[in-house]
Amino acid sequence: MTNPRRSLFVAAIFAGSFLLFLVQPLMARLALPRLGGTPNVWNSAMLVYQALLLGGYAYAHLIGRLTLRRQLGLHIALLIAAALTLPLSLADLSDLGAGMEALWVPALLFASVGPVFFLISAQAPLIQRWFSADPGAGDPYGLYAASNIGSFAGLLSYPLLIEPLLGLGDQSLIWSIGYGIMVLLLLSVAVARWHLAAPDNAASAMDSADGARSPAAPIAGRRMAVWLVLAAVPSGLMLSTTTHLTTDIFAMPLLWVIPLGLYLLSFSVAFAENRKPARLISRAAPAVVVIAGGTAMMSQSGENLWLLGASVALLFAVSVALHARMYDLRPDPSRLTLFYLVMSAGGALGGMFTALFAPLLFDWVWEHPLLVMAAAALVPLRSLTPWQDRLAADTRLRLPVLAVGLMLAMLLSWHLVLAADQGREAIVWPLYGALAVVAVGVMFNRAAFLAVFGLTMVAIGLPGHVNAYRTGERVRSYFGVYTVSDSKTHGLRVLAHGTTDHGRQFLAPAKRREPTAYYGREAGVGLLLRNASALYGTEARIGVVGLGTGTLACYRTPGQTYRFYEIDPAILEFSRRGRFTFLSDCAPDSEIVIGDARIALEDEAPGQFDILVVDAFSSDAIPLHLLTREALEAYRRSIAANGSVAIHISNRFIDLEPVIAALARDAGMQAMLRWDNPDRTTGLTPSMWIVLSQRAETLAALRQASGRTEWRALATLSDTVWSDQYASTLPQFRWNTLLGVKP
Repeated sequence: MTNPRRSLFVAAIFAGSFLLFLVQPLMARLALPRLGGTPNVWNSAMLVYQALLLGGYAYAHLIGRLTLRRQLGLHIALLIAAALTLPLSLADLSDLGAGMEALWVPALLFASVGPVFFLISAQAPLIQRWFSADPGAGDPYGLYAASNIGSFAGLLSYPLLIEPLLGLGDQSLIWSIGYGIMVLLLLSVAVARWHLAAPDNAASAMDSADGARSPAAPIAGRRMAVWLVLAAVPSGLMLSTTTHLTTDIFAMPLLWVIPLGLYLLSFSVAFAENRKPARLISRAAPAVVVIAGGTAMMSQSGENLWLLGASVALLFAVSVALHARMYDLRPDPSRLTLFYLVMSAGGALGGMFTALFAPLLFDWVWEHPLLVMAAAALVPLRSLTPWQDRLAADTRLRLPVLAVGLMLAMLLSWHLVLAADQGREAIVWPLYGALAVVAVGVMFNRAAFLAVFGLTMVAIGLPGHVNAYRTGERVRSYFGVYTVSDSKTHGLRVLAHGTTDHGRQFLAPAKRREPTAYYGREAGVGLLLRNASALYGTEARIGVVGLGTGTLACYRTPGQTYRFYEIDPAILEFSRRGRFTFLSDCAPDSEIVIGDARIALEDEAPGQFDILVVDAFSSDAIPLHLLTREALEAYRRSIAANGSVAIHISNRFIDLEPVIAALARDAGMQAMLRWDNPDRTTGLTPSMWIVLSQRAETLAALRQASGRTEWRALATLSDTVWSDQYASTLPQFRWNTLLGVKP
C-alpha cells in the first residue's frame, strides 16, 4: 500500500490557508489610504473574499472531472502564472464617487488580489481530494481542521507580529516568499500522487482520485439546502457580530479580528477527527444561545466587557454546533468538492445578507438578532436532564409544563421590559437569568424554546430601541449607524455613532449656537478658532476635516471662510434637514466637499488654509490613513507658512499623543497639547487636542492669546513614525481601558 504521506498534505493545506488569511488584513492595510477604516469597509472586504472563495470552490469542483494528473498540472501552472501579479499592490481603479463605496470597495479589492486569492482558496478542497486518492489515506475531511488552524494562525499573526514589525513593502515581500514555499509544497504533493493515475485514462483517474470507490449515490437537494443554511447562518453571524459589537457594545480598534478568528477556529473543532470537543460544545450551544444571545437586541450599552465576551462566546458556540452538524451530514469523499462548494455558497449568502443587503434594508443592526434567532432554530437541542426526556415522551405532562413555562416567561418578560425601561439593572439581570432558566427548562420542545428565547431578547432590548425612535431618529449608511436623540433633561440634541457621541446642540434657540461636546471655547480647537482673527487676520481661511454636527461653524466671524470635508453624505443631511443648525445658523455659505479629505487635499492648491482642523474619527476607530507621515505632509502642504493644524486625539483605547509627537518631530513641526476637562453638566465633554505649526512663533502667539488656559508640550514620543507603509495601533493600546482600570 502506498504511503499516504499525511504530514505533507497537512503542511500544504496549512500553508495555503495561512497565506489566504494573512493576505486579507495585508490588502486592507494597503488600501487604507483610499478606503479608511470603518467596520463596513471590513465587511465589504469579507464579502469579496467570500465571493472569491466561492469561485475557488467552484473551480475545484469543476476540475475534479479531469484526470488526477491534469488537475495537479493545471492548478500548479495557474499558480505559477498568478505569481506574475506579485508582489501585492493596489489596483489603479478610479473612485466611483461618494455614496458608491458599497460597490467600489469590493471592485478595488477584487481587481487587486483576485487571481492569487481565487487559486489559493481552491486548495482546501483540492488537497483533500488529492489526499483521498490513495486508498489507504483515510478520511480527508480531517484535513479541513488543519486548513482552518492555518487560517486562524495567519489572521492573528498579522496584527500581533507582521504589522508591528514590518512595513508594507516587507510584508508584501514576505507574503510572496510564502507563496513560493506553498507552490513548492504543492509540487511535492503532485509528486506524491502522480503515479496513482494514468494521464490518458479519465475514468480510471476519477476512480483513483475518489479513493478507488464506486460512484456514490446522488445527493438530494434537501440535504444540500441544509448544508447551505448551516453554512450561511454562522457566516452572517460572524459579520453581524462584528458590526453589532463596534456599533453598540465595544467600539474597540482591531475588534474585527476576534469574531473572524473564532469563526475560523470553529471549523477546526467541528471538523476534527476527535469528536468529543465538538459534541460537548454542541450540547452546550442552546444554553449559550439563551444566556448570551438574549442580549442581541441591546442598543447603546456602552463599553461592557461582559457583553463583549458573551457575544463572541455565542458566535463560537453557534459556529461549532452548526458546522459540526454540517460535518455529520458530509457526503462520501467522492462528493467532497460539491460539499465544499455548497458550504462556500452558504458562507457567501450569509455574507451578502449582512454586508450588502442589511445596510440597505435596516436602519440599525437588525440583522444581528435575526441571525441569532435563526441560530436558535438550528442548534441541536438535547435534553440536559432525565426529567426533560420523560416530559418529551409523556404527552399528559408535556402540555401542562409547556403552558406553565410560557405563562411564566410572559410574566417575567413584562417585568423585564419595565425594569429595563427604568434602568433598574439590579432587577434587570435577575429577571433575565430567570427567563434563561425557563428557556433551558422547556428545551425539550423547539417551539417553546424559541418562544421563550424570543421574549427574552425582545424584553431586554425593546426599551432601548423604543426610546431611540421616540426621542430621535436613526440613519444607517455605508459608514455606520447614526442615532440622533433629544435629551429633555439636559436640553440637548445628540449625534451618536455607535457608542461615541459626535456632537451636541442645545435645543433652546438662545443657546443653540453655543459650541458643545469636544468643541467648547476652552477646548484646544475652541481656543484656536476663537483667536483665529488675532492670529491670522479678519479674513482667516479655515478648513475642517469631519463635519459632524457642524459645531465648529459657529466659531466663524465675518470675513472668515470655512470649508468642510465630509466622507459620509448622511452626516451632511443632518445639517441640511435642520436636525442640527450650527451650519445654517453660523456659516450657511461654507463650502462642503464630500469625499475622503486626504485625497481631496492632495488634489487641491497648496497654502489655501490658515487653520486646518482634523476631526474624523469613526466611533472610536482610528483613521490610520489620516494620521501618517504622508497625511501630515498633505496637511502641511495645505496650510500657509505660519498656519496651524489642530488634530483631535480624544480616544478611549489608543494613546495618540506619542504618535503625533513622532510625526511632528519627523516633519520638523512644533506641537503643543491642550487637555480640557470641563463641567459635563454644561453640555461639554473632555477633549484632547494637539496644535502643530511649522513656526514656534505661531504656537507662542496662540499660547499668549489663550490667557491663563494651559497648554503643554507633548510628553511622550513613539519609537516609530506612522506612515502609509507602517502603522500599528498595538503599541499604543490602553489595556487599562479594556480591563476597566482607571489610569
